[in-house]
Amino acid sequence: MDPRSIVKSLHPLEIKVLLHYAPGDGLDSGRLAAELGYLEGHANQAQAWLTAKGLASETGRSSKSVFELTPLGRAWLESGTPEERMVAFLAKNGPSAMPAICQAIGMEQKDAGSAYGRLSKEGVLSMSPEKLVSIADASRSKRSAAMRALLSKAAAADSGILGESDLDASEAALMAEVAKKRGSGDAAFRSAERETVTWALAGEAAEVAAILRETGVSGDELGAVTQAMLEDGSWKGAAFRSYNIKSRPARLIPGRRNPYVQFLESVKDKLVSLGFEEFDGGLVETEFWNGDALFMPQFHSARDIHDVYYLAEPTKARSIEEPYLSRVAATHENGGATGSRGWRYGFDREFTKRLVLRSQGTVLSARQLPKASIPGKYFGIARCFRYDKVDATHLSDFYQTEGIVLGDDVSLKTLLGFLEMFAVEVAGAKEVKYVPGYFPFTEPSVEVHIKHPVLGWFELGGAGIFRPEVTEPLGVSVPVLAWGIGIDRMALMALGLNDLRELFSYDIEDVRLRRALVR
Repeated sequence: MDPRSIVKSLHPLEIKVLLHYAPGDGLDSGRLAAELGYLEGHANQAQAWLTAKGLASETGRSSKSVFELTPLGRAWLESGTPEERMVAFLAKNGPSAMPAICQAIGMEQKDAGSAYGRLSKEGVLSMSPEKLVSIADASRSKRSAAMRALLSKAAAADSGILGESDLDASEAALMAEVAKKRGSGDAAFRSAERETVTWALAGEAAEVAAILRETGVSGDELGAVTQAMLEDGSWKGAAFRSYNIKSRPARLIPGRRNPYVQFLESVKDKLVSLGFEEFDGGLVETEFWNGDALFMPQFHSARDIHDVYYLAEPTKARSIEEPYLSRVAATHENGGATGSRGWRYGFDREFTKRLVLRSQGTVLSARQLPKASIPGKYFGIARCFRYDKVDATHLSDFYQTEGIVLGDDVSLKTLLGFLEMFAVEVAGAKEVKYVPGYFPFTEPSVEVHIKHPVLGWFELGGAGIFRPEVTEPLGVSVPVLAWGIGIDRMALMALGLNDLRELFSYDIEDVRLRRALVR
């Protein structure tokens, strides 16, 4: 490459190196920091850029262990190490129980336990049969003094960093005990391997440096005009770097909404525009609202551990709302006041308190019924959790759009119209069919299926008219249309995907592509 064309592409960091050093001089980040005032990152950039242009080459590479003082180490230096604070407290207050020590000096039990263990091993502290900690021999505390000396030495070092060569044998042994490589938030020192690259300018660098001197380029040229320069007029006498109009600008990627999130919002907008009100609820539900209030018997197979995720702690709710608990229990046992025979079993009032992750969006509809207006239209987009084998059309957590329509004049024909709207207008399906279905909480029940160009026919969701065993105990006596549609599956069609897992892709370029398709 022509030396003069190289000159036009040089950065000030490179120019200063070329002007200050001759080919063959041994260079590294430390020398550039000391003589040119470069930060380590600047020195590494200069070396990389010059090497890429053929003006420098690497001559060696070595690594060494370094130890950096952490914020915790600096706090110990200021307020005392755990051992020092514990001994100071006991010297002032006498024998004390460990919890009292922790509270008084603001130390967690595990840290206090570790400090006591080290001091006990040295014979500084002891513990009585009554579990009281006391000072046995404060003069034997050698480690505390060594630790403080090490902290002070690091604080006095450049950037709080010590190298292996800065430590004697006893300091190195202590450092090996207290330093951590990762998760160093609870350690006084962070250990790391620091690599040093040595390099030198190539012979061609001399010719480039000569051209720089000939043209008067120093590397101190300015790259921008600041407001202060405009105000004081100093720009008039300043030398500026030439602007390379052929250089590629930085790629600017503006923030965009995730395409799946945008799709969910579009579904909300459509339903709100049709006069629906949105409802929502928590991810954790009781068995009562997740199943019992929906007239699902407590022995139903869908309530097995393989379908529902239980909470480990707490396992149960304190209580269930009345009068709904009593009404629902009676409906399960003998039909209650609904005219039904019920399921004919003894309703378990403890089982119904058990906490689970919401397994179906219909739980939101059940919770809405007692406070719904008549007539009324409601919907929600619910994240649900259900044990399932993950594949192209199934996920272990998924979204459902759930809705109810209450009124004296609603019918199955009304419901089929809503389902067709979801399939055609929202999902973008070309072919739709209805299949008779069964759900414990609706009668009649129907499933809506759509045809995907790759995956073929699959169920979009289920729907039906709530049974009186669901509505009557919750205070509703008019027909209630209900549906639960897999909104993830609608997104497959709408976004042109073939696999549900692509909705949650970590491939940012693929996400950007999907966003462009949505627009």
